[in-house]
Amino acid sequence: MTNEELILERLDRIEAQLAPISHTASGISELREDLIPLSGQAFRLLSRELEDVESGFQLEDLLTLLKRTLRSVKHIIFSLEQLENIVDFVTTIEPLLKSAVPQVINYLDDLEQRGVLRIINATLDVRAKVASAYTAEDVDQIGDGAVALLGLTKKLSDPQSVEFLEKLASLPSKVDLADAKPIGPFGMLGALSSKEARQGLGVLMELTKAMGSLKNGGNSTGADQSEPIA
Repeated sequence: MTNEELILERLDRIEAQLAPISHTASGISELREDLIPLSGQAFRLLSRELEDVESGFQLEDLLTLLKRTLRSVKHIIFSLEQLENIVDFVTTIEPLLKSAVPQVINYLDDLEQRGVLRIINATLDVRAKVASAYTAEDVDQIGDGAVALLGLTKKLSDPQSVEFLEKLASLPSKVDLADAKPIGPFGMLGALSSKEARQGLGVLMELTKAMGSLKNGGNSTGADQSEPIA
């Protein structure tokens, strides 16, 4: 092979190696030609947008912000760490919330169906009415009276007291006032011949003995020891 053939062969190799570079250069040139109009439009758009903040923006403000940011790097890092902790916490409780929220909704719906929420709302309205009708001192006195009534209710909860009150409440249904007639001393003596009248008089005497303890504040012992009046 002659020298001329070797030179031509090398030139062909060089041309083959330069062909991809030529294609790449032509592609970059086409891309640059396409980007030049877009870059011009982007620059004009950026210029118009910056005109809106030109009056409120100064380069010194940007430098001040940059310096404050550099001085607050530790605070920014701490804030990011706390944000990560919050994200971890939310991620941890998210399954619990998914199961708890429907249960809470069902529970509140059940309260609404049973009227509990309406009762609570009505109770709040009652409190508002009490606050508008009475002063704080009046409410204190009412509270003291309510405590005393609770003590009285506790005493009435005794089985004997409950039984006595039930029997006493049934008496009006057994009495016919239309049959009540005037009666004199002899009529009273005649009425005492009845067994029911004698039992009623015995009950009345027991109640009279019990009421005698009212003189000593409910202390029946003191009433028994007091001397009868001649």
